[in-house]
Amino acid sequence: MSRAPEPAWVTTPVTADLLRGALDLEHTEHGVLPHRLPARARAQCADPQLAMAESQPSGVRLAFRSEATAVELDVLPTKRVYVGGPPLPDGVYELLVDGRPVRAAGATEGGRVQTVDLAAGTVDTRCGPVATLRFSGLPAGVKDLEIWLPPTETTELVALRTDAPLTAAPAHGRPVWLHHGSSISHGSDAVRPTAIWPAVAASLARVELINLGLGGSALLDPFTARALRDTPADLISVKVGINVVNLDLMRLRAFAPAVHGFLDTIREGRPDTPLVVVSPILCPMHEDTPGPTSLDFASAAAGRALFQPMGDPAEVAYGKLTLRVIRAELARIVAERAAEDPHLHHVDGLELYGEADAAGTPLPDGLHPDAAGHRLIGERFARRVLRVRLPHVPPAPPGPHDPHGPRGPHAPRGPR
Repeated sequence: MSRAPEPAWVTTPVTADLLRGALDLEHTEHGVLPHRLPARARAQCADPQLAMAESQPSGVRLAFRSEATAVELDVLPTKRVYVGGPPLPDGVYELLVDGRPVRAAGATEGGRVQTVDLAAGTVDTRCGPVATLRFSGLPAGVKDLEIWLPPTETTELVALRTDAPLTAAPAHGRPVWLHHGSSISHGSDAVRPTAIWPAVAASLARVELINLGLGGSALLDPFTARALRDTPADLISVKVGINVVNLDLMRLRAFAPAVHGFLDTIREGRPDTPLVVVSPILCPMHEDTPGPTSLDFASAAAGRALFQPMGDPAEVAYGKLTLRVIRAELARIVAERAAEDPHLHHVDGLELYGEADAAGTPLPDGLHPDAAGHRLIGERFARRVLRVRLPHVPPAPPGPHDPHGPRGPHAPRGPR
């Protein structure tokens, strides 16, 4: 039986106009590397955790229009292995056709592997070859194609090939939502790129997402505030608190001025853009116990990584921060500022994931939601924030997991 002939491939350089969700594009010896923070911000912090997080393309996707029925993408991913920890799954690349997921693939062979020993504080890197992803059997005719990149694998884009010419996807005229948060917003423990909660919310609300969720790095850094300030958007949301506790980064005396400064910087460039401050979701270990947070190495060695608090609740009296303290402080700050800033809003993170949710959808590692948790948070944020603060966005039916239903306390009152 003869094999079908190989398609006549058209190679298209990966340029900024083909990418959405990235703020910068670095040219490397292999191809291009999307960044979610601009070069000036990256130059102001040598923290390897931040460097890893911002180079992981959460929410970043290639977007183009073509009659192609087959697409190939050459990539050089950076995978991570933690000594003594459970194996991490390979990153997933998702192909969407006209907004609907139709294919998924992983770079199971090739790429770099970084072996991280948290106890010793060392990182060993082994380099491998470029990997090729192939998506075939796509429907005929002109269509909009998107390839969403793995949220937690740094990915260099080496080559893009199609069996028909392509052009950059045209703008849909949808509102742009710019979001900043922690590893939960980044996409920890989500099963695929479009299943991180910001992507779920953006899809349900029909908005364009720029995700600055930075694992371990939502720390009120001034350079991140400037990146938010300088990025055009129709709505900006800032979800802060858990990483400040995780790192035991500051005391109450420093936290409030840092929040004010962060918001002041955003308002320097976006004085009238709706700006939503979101406090932390429920995390039982840190509700009343301050940080720092540590990995429980015994549980990791047993194949189930768990986190644990290392602080002392008695230290709250001396200014140490817990999630309960941070929620109260964020609510106070926003209430005070809102008197002069009518476009500033506050959302209590417990409305997105609270005590009732933890009973049925617990945090598997004590810190991060699983796939069901991401879906739950995304559904609620779409309905209670995006549709309320961007009222021209067409409404969608309520999610199946929300006990408040379509007429919850923060649901829009228009027809459904």
